[in-house]
Parts: sequence; structure tokens; C-alpha cells
Amino acid sequence: MSLPKHIAIIMDGNGRWAQLKRRPRTFGHIKGTRVAKKIITDCSRRGIKNLTLYAFSTENWFRPQEEVSLLMTILRRYLRRETDNLIKENIRFSIIGDITRIPTDVREAIAKSMEATAHCTGLNLVFALSYGSRQEITDSVREIAQRVARGELAVQDIDESIINSALSTYPTPDPDLIIRTSGEQRLSNFLLWQAAYSEFYFTDVLWPNFTEHDLDQALQVFASRQRRYGRVLTNDKVEKLSN
Repeated sequence: MSLPKHIAIIMDGNGRWAQLKRRPRTFGHIKGTRVAKKIITDCSRRGIKNLTLYAFSTENWFRPQEEVSLLMTILRRYLRRETDNLIKENIRFSIIGDITRIPTDVREAIAKSMEATAHCTGLNLVFALSYGSRQEITDSVREIAQRVARGELAVQDIDESIINSALSTYPTPDPDLIIRTSGEQRLSNFLLWQAAYSEFYFTDVLWPNFTEHDLDQALQVFASRQRRYGRVLTNDKVEKLSN
């Protein structure tokens, strides 16, 4: 089975899962973190090269303060407890997004995990934290404009590769497969530029119920699709692109 080189997941449905069980939304986030741990390990052992998890969007800051505080606590605890396991699994951890609003102790935990796993050569695990794709693109436009203003770059030389290199995801390749749980069918400001030719897989399964079997189903659907990138290809050319 042909595996995607990069999977991105919008982990949706924690709150609804908790409400169905008549529990507070925060209970769903705790369960969702446990599921994320399993999926990260499973992706690593399957040989996936890149995994990006939409952990906290810029819009999530508008949620109730109690819920935001718990999400930050969960993230800090995860990094402190799981960094050794990431090293054991040869997983390199990094982040994308604006973390200036994230509490200092959480930023410190992020920095320590990134430093501790920097030597790992297996799965490249990326958390999208305080991330919004429109803001990312806006920031990249500003950076490119500043380069032009300083005389480092000519306007006529701006192309897709220049824009790619200015994005926070660089040099991680664009996602081949984007999975969204909970039945919603939208990107919600996630990797808008990078998703231009991604395959999408939407499932009604709420994230706390998502299992390795559900991931396997998504991978099987991905493997069955013919990725033409806007072109009409012969079978030989399609095979070469997928390798």
C-alpha cells in the first residue's frame, strides 16, 4: 500500500464526545490527548515521515478561559511526560504557529522537547499551536515584502518556491493526506496554501473514538486514489509520481 509522506489531522470532536457522555468538554480534551499519543506512535511505526496535528488554532483563544487554561496544562503535561518516549520512538518534535500568547511554562516545555528530540531521524511530528493559515500567509507576505524593500529580492523573482520558503511549515513537504474527524468538512484555517493538492478524508468518528483501525481506513482510501495534480496522466506516469 502506498503511504503518504505527510499526514495532517484536524482532531475535531472532543467537546461533542464529552457532551454525549454528559461530562465537561475538558474531559473530551483529556481523552483526545490519549488518542493523539496512540496515533503518533502508530504513524511512526508505519513509517510515515511527517505528521502535523492541528492542536490549537488562533480562533481557539476565544473559547472560555477555563477551557483554554486546561488545554495549555494538558499540552505542558504531555510534553514533560512524553518527551522521553518521543526519543525512544525516534520522533522529532517541532511546532508551527504564533506561540507568543502561550504561557511561559508551556513555551519552556516546548523548547525542551524540541531540543531533546532534535537528533531524532524518524517521524517528524509537528504541532500546530496558536496557528492560523491566514495569519501564516500574511506573515510570509510581510517577510517577502521586507526582503524586497531591503533590496535582497526582486519582485519579478517572487515565485511559489519563495512563498513556500517563507511559510512556517518550510521545509516540511505539503500534506499528501488531510484527515478531519467528527463529520465536519472544512479546513478551518488549516494549511490553506499547503493543501492545494492534498487528498481529503472526512469521517464522522469523533476524535476521542478515533483508532488505529480508523487511520488504516483513511490510508486505504488514500492508496486507492489517483493523484493527477491537475494533469491527465498515463498509468506509468501516475506510478512514478506516487513513488
